[in-house]
Amino acid sequence: MNPSNSLTLPNALTLLRILAIPFFAIAVWYGHHWQAFGLFAAAGFTDLLDGFIARTFNQRSDLGALMDPAADKLLMTTAFILMAWRTNGMTAPIPVWVSILAITRDLVISFYAFASVDRLSDSKFHPSLLGKLSTAIQLSAVSLGLLFNALGYRPWMDPLLPEMYWLVAALVLASGIHYFMRATRTPVA
Repeated sequence: MNPSNSLTLPNALTLLRILAIPFFAIAVWYGHHWQAFGLFAAAGFTDLLDGFIARTFNQRSDLGALMDPAADKLLMTTAFILMAWRTNGMTAPIPVWVSILAITRDLVISFYAFASVDRLSDSKFHPSLLGKLSTAIQLSAVSLGLLFNALGYRPWMDPLLPEMYWLVAALVLASGIHYFMRATRTPVA
């Protein structure tokens, strides 16, 4: 990592993603579903792009290592809250219980990592394959939900929505339990 140069293109893209969150929230709140979907898709693209640029051109930084996951969590938390709360006119609102599970998992992991920072190895909180799968499914579910809201109701959506949210909930629980078990496991000497 390059701790000295924090004004990199990846960090600028991450900052742009953070600055887009209020506009995304406003679009969801006021039922501008196409704009919300477009902003979420653009934010997802900048997330992929900043990671690619950071790795390919060796532009990793300590600031980016903090800002990137924070931007992701802010965007996803905003989406989960607003798509569960502001459901008027939505074809695919997120069930409140799914939002609560997803946000609670992230908060518990973050608080535990913060409280244990001096006692635990950093590797215990690196994303696992299950955690990455859970995040990918959450991103897919939110993206599809936003797209379905923009398209308006179609009968073919009926079987997809409940299963999609059950899958999100199952992976959130499984990855949360996995993180907890990994973080509290005593290393074998």
